[in-house]
Amino acid sequence: MAKRVFFSFHYERDIWRASIVRNSWVVRNEREDAGFWDASLWEEAKRKGEESIRRMILKGLENTSVSAVLIGAETVTREWVIFEIIESFNRGNGLLGIFIDGIKDRTGRTDVRGLNPLSHVQTTRNGQTVLLSSIFRTYDWVTEDGYRNLASWVESSKARL
Repeated sequence: MAKRVFFSFHYERDIWRASIVRNSWVVRNEREDAGFWDASLWEEAKRKGEESIRRMILKGLENTSVSAVLIGAETVTREWVIFEIIESFNRGNGLLGIFIDGIKDRTGRTDVRGLNPLSHVQTTRNGQTVLLSSIFRTYDWVTEDGYRNLASWVESSKARL
């Protein structure tokens, strides 16, 4: 069954790399086989007031079952990305991280590897405080062939709950 995926990323810095990941199924012309439906808000992500952004994120998360955090050089510093991770987890969404630093931008350059935001959010499990990175997997788009494997990553993220 197709999953509806919310993509979380640093809009200003990583839009080019994020669009490559988000549109990988379009290039392959396998939308049904890719195993997910895109439900993110990057088209609408414009400078708005905080309450408008919050409402936009919450609306974008509606009817999603998985949230993919696209990790660039500065993603961990973005308060809205952390908010999206926490909201996704609280809703019961599967989560996964995808390092996108190895994807070339429009000028042909790669980026430095950023810190994993899932390592900066914690929860309590069986009375113990654990980082979300110990529950959910993180992948590398380039070295782990995200183009071919994104659908299976999405599928397995839900099973980790």
